[in-house]
Amino acid sequence: MTVAADDRALVARFLSARDEEAFLALYRGHAAGVYGMALRLCGGVEAEAQDVAQEAWVRAVRLLPSFRWTSALKTWICGIAVNVWRERRRALGRGEGLPSVEVAEPAAFEDAGARLDLSRAVAGLPAGSREILLLHDVEGYTHKEIAGLLEIEEGTSKSQLSRARASLRAALVRGIERKPS
Repeated sequence: MTVAADDRALVARFLSARDEEAFLALYRGHAAGVYGMALRLCGGVEAEAQDVAQEAWVRAVRLLPSFRWTSALKTWICGIAVNVWRERRRALGRGEGLPSVEVAEPAAFEDAGARLDLSRAVAGLPAGSREILLLHDVEGYTHKEIAGLLEIEEGTSKSQLSRARASLRAALVRGIERKPS
């Protein structure tokens, strides 16, 4: 069986009898991906990411009977997580009051200079740019899918991604330039 077929069977079992084992299997199969997405959206703030992921699962369970299978189950739940994150940002005045991520002087290279510290550079991006970059480059969503998830135009997704990548490149270059010799 494929993941999609497994998901369909588990969802059917859960919906027909509120089968706890079926739900746990769904949760185990997708919780790490949903949490990872939430963590990246929240700039690495674990408590905020846990809240976003938990609310996404609560909503997913409530909305599961109306899921139409036009996308993968994980994609759908991650879309719910994105919406939860956006709603929280809006409720707090476009990010004011959200836990901040301290972005120290970029340490562009670890000990041996072999690895770029991308997570700090990504966390330092403006929230909207980070959102598009993560959805496209990390999660693999197409611009069309992102447009549908975020209710924006495809062109907006493309331009935001371009800006995010440029900002990320600039941050990484600054980090390299500051690297002690």
